[in-house]
Amino acid sequence: MTLAHSTQVNGTAKATAITSGRLHLANLRQRSLATARTRLLWVVIGFVFFTLTAFVRIAQLGIVQQAPEHGPLGEALVPPRAEILDRNGVPLARAFPAYSLWFNPKALGENGSPLVKTPEEVARALSQIFPDLDYADVLGKLKTGKGTYLRRRVLPEEANKVFALGEPALEFPRETQRFYPQGSLAAHVLGYVDADGHGKLGMEEVLDQRLTDPAHRAEPVTLSIDSRAQGALEDELSRGMLETHAKGAAGIILDVDTGELISMASLPSFDPNRGDLARNALVFNRASNEVYELGSAFKPITIASAIDAGVVTDLAVRYSAAPLKIDGFTIHDSHNFGASLNVPEALIHSSNIVTAQVADKLGGARLRQTMLALGMNARPTVELPARGFPIWPKGDWPRLRTMTVSYGHGIAVTPLHLAAAYAALVNGGIWRPSTLYKVDPAHVPAGRRVFQASTSARIRQLLRLIVVDGTGRKADAPGFRVGGKTGSAEKAGGRGAGYKKTSLIATFAAAFPMDRPRYVVIAMLDEPQATVATSGQRTAAWNAAPIVGRVVGRVGPMLGVVPDAERDVDVSDLTPLVANGDGE
Repeated sequence: MTLAHSTQVNGTAKATAITSGRLHLANLRQRSLATARTRLLWVVIGFVFFTLTAFVRIAQLGIVQQAPEHGPLGEALVPPRAEILDRNGVPLARAFPAYSLWFNPKALGENGSPLVKTPEEVARALSQIFPDLDYADVLGKLKTGKGTYLRRRVLPEEANKVFALGEPALEFPRETQRFYPQGSLAAHVLGYVDADGHGKLGMEEVLDQRLTDPAHRAEPVTLSIDSRAQGALEDELSRGMLETHAKGAAGIILDVDTGELISMASLPSFDPNRGDLARNALVFNRASNEVYELGSAFKPITIASAIDAGVVTDLAVRYSAAPLKIDGFTIHDSHNFGASLNVPEALIHSSNIVTAQVADKLGGARLRQTMLALGMNARPTVELPARGFPIWPKGDWPRLRTMTVSYGHGIAVTPLHLAAAYAALVNGGIWRPSTLYKVDPAHVPAGRRVFQASTSARIRQLLRLIVVDGTGRKADAPGFRVGGKTGSAEKAGGRGAGYKKTSLIATFAAAFPMDRPRYVVIAMLDEPQATVATSGQRTAAWNAAPIVGRVVGRVGPMLGVVPDAERDVDVSDLTPLVANGDGE
C-alpha cells in the first residue's frame, strides 16, 4: 500500500467518525429536547389539573355551600342565635363577641399546682376585680382541679387586670354571647340567655328552638314591641313609683284592632345582660303573671254588659246611692254622692252601690258569660311562658258575688286581661288575643264579638266623660281625646285574712283617641303611698291616672296619633245627665 493510499484511507475513517459523532450528538439533543417537552407537558397538565381542582372547590364553596346550613363555612358566617328586633327593626337582642374567664388547671402541665399563688390569694384577687363574684364559690372551683368557667362576659379592661395577676391558668377564650343593646328595656318581654346558651323567661325561652335553628339563624324575629313607646312607658311608670313609694308597677300599650302589644312593662326590672343576676324576684312579670283585684276598672265592663242585654236602656234612670246591705254585707262608696245617681254619674264618681244594683238587674249568669267571653277565666292569651291564672269564682254566681264582681272584687286577673277587655270595649266590641309578634295587616285575627258596636260606641262616650268630668281628669292629654276608668282596690290579706286597708292596687285603664280608638293604655301601681306628689292621696285618680296622661302625650306622636284640639267625642247627649263631683 502506498503512503498516499494509506493517508486517503485514514482521512476517510476520520471523516466517518466525525460524521458519526455529530449524528450521535444530534440524536442526544433530540432526545433531550423530547424529554424536556414531555416534562413541560406534564408540568402544564399538572398545573391545569390543580387549577381546575381549585376552581371546582371555589365553585362548590360559592354555590353549593352558600346557604348557612351547608357545611362549616356557612355555619361560621351566621350568629349562633338569631336576632330579635322591635317592630321598627331596632335590635333588642343580638350576638356579641366577648371574653370569658376560664380556669385551665393543666396550663402548667399535668403535675404540680396549676396556680403560681395560692388558691386563696387568686380567689381574693378575682373578687376584688369582680365584686359580684362569690369568694367561696371561686375558691371552690380553683381547688377542684377541673377546668371551669369562673365568669362569662369579661370586659377588656377586666381581662387586663386578671392578666396582670400572672396566672397562666386563667385564660380568656373569646366567645359569642347574647347581648341586649337596649339594656333593661323590655327585659320581661325578652327574658335572657343562660350560661349554657338556652333562653330563659320571655321570648328568648319561647323562641329558643327557632333562634338556634341553623336553617333560620340568619333571619331575625320581629316583635310587636315599639322600643320608643316601651322606653316612655317604663320611664313614666318608674317616675310614678318614685313619687308614690310604690313597691312595684306594671303597664301595657295594646293595639285595639290587632291585639299587638306595643309595650309591656313590669317594675322593678332587671338587666338581661347580667344572666348571673337574672335569677331573682325581679324577673317576675307583674303585667302578665300577677293576678290582682283591679277594682273599679271593671265597672265599664259591667255597664257594657247591661247595655248589651237591654237591662240599661235609659241612662237618665236614677238608682239609690244609699249603702246597700246584702246577706249581712254592706256595699258602700268612698264618698257620699247624694240620694241617687244615674249610670253616667255612677261611672264619673265611681259608685260601687249603683254598679252593684245594675249587676243585680243583669244577673250573675249574664255577667259571668261576659267575663268568660273576655277570657277572664283563663290565663291571658300571649306567647310568654309566665301567664297568671285568674282567681275565678266557680259555679253559679250568687247575688252578692255578682254584685262584688261588678266593681272588681272577688275576681282577680292580670293587667293584660284588663287591657284585652278594654280593647273590646272600645274597638266596636271584638275581643282578640294579645300577641308579642308583629301582625301583618292582611292577617289580623278575626277575634270574637262580645259587645254590639252600638254598645261600644256608648262606652266610648262614657269613658271620655270620666276623663273630662270625673275621676280620670288627671289622665287627660290635650288633643288626644283620652277616655278611661280608675280602679283602686284593697289587696287581699291571704286566706281568710280579709283585705289590707292600707295596701292598695291603683289602676287606670284607658284608650285613645276616643273618636277612633287605636290604643289601650294600662298603668298599675302596687301599694302606692300617700305623698306630697299625690296631694296626700293613694287612689288611682291621683297616681295612676297622671301616669297614663303623660304616657299618652309622649307616645301618641310616635305611634302616628297627632294631637288635635279641634276634635273630640260628641258627649252632648250625656252632659245634661251629669253633675260635677269627685269620686275615688
